Amino acid sequence: MSTDLATALTDGPPLVLDGGLSNQLAAAGHDLSDELWSARLLAEAPEALTEAHLAYYTAGADVAITASYQATFEGFAKRGIGRAAAARLMASSVELAREAARRAAVPRPLWVAASVGPYGAMLADGSEYRGRYGLTGAELERFHRPRLEVLAEAAPDVLALETIPDTEEAAALLRAIRGLGVPAWLSYSVDGDRTRAGQPLEEAFALAADAEEIIAVGVNCCDPEDVPRAVETAARVTGKPVVAYPNSGETWNATTRTWDDAPTIAPAHPAEGVRLIGGCCRVGPETITAIARSLGRG
Repeated sequence: MSTDLATALTDGPPLVLDGGLSNQLAAAGHDLSDELWSARLLAEAPEALTEAHLAYYTAGADVAITASYQATFEGFAKRGIGRAAAARLMASSVELAREAARRAAVPRPLWVAASVGPYGAMLADGSEYRGRYGLTGAELERFHRPRLEVLAEAAPDVLALETIPDTEEAAALLRAIRGLGVPAWLSYSVDGDRTRAGQPLEEAFALAADAEEIIAVGVNCCDPEDVPRAVETAARVTGKPVVAYPNSGETWNATTRTWDDAPTIAPAHPAEGVRLIGGCCRVGPETITAIARSLGRG
């Protein structure tokens, strides 16, 4: 890349992030109802992941997030996949996105963000939207560090520490990324002006203010209406570029594993001050194209 992502986030126009990877995979007919979610396709249908990333790059995204959100040693072990094979699958998530960028062949830089989901994503029981798992900070750090090392070794442009529900896990992740040599962004899942676990966003974002590894802070997997206030708080508290990629506005029902309500996200929803903007669950390529156009692209 001629420009690294950290520089691009501070210079020039805002960048466009992709939409929900699961959304695109489901639209292509893939069943994502099991506990590994899109990570299952790392082993079973890797080409489908490349095609999904390609759809978003083609739609106007500058950054694609890998299929490693729910990829953990523990989760793969439940399927009888050993540590060495699991590590290869996690690393492959970065290469699959890189391959999509090569196929896109567009005249602009394209970046890859390696997804690092919260501990609750591995549990696949909805606790990623609550936090407070009953683990110590040290236990959370020990859970995250091994897969962070694998993903960092795969050389993504950035690590996406995303959908983090509480400050305890955020603090553990900030310790776990030290010394990896890859920058990261920290993105909380929020409810109003608080984390999903109920902590004030001022407190949550302050954790990252002095973390040299963190090149952006923000929110994802939240209601679009929660974005503007969170963006203002993140920028004010940290002085760092802000990333925002809310859901469509529908609500995930962890019991039925389905989406309820109607979408509310506007195609051109960028909030003032956001440097990297896209969509999360239930946001597809058409909305990413609309966001790109709202920023004067295409």
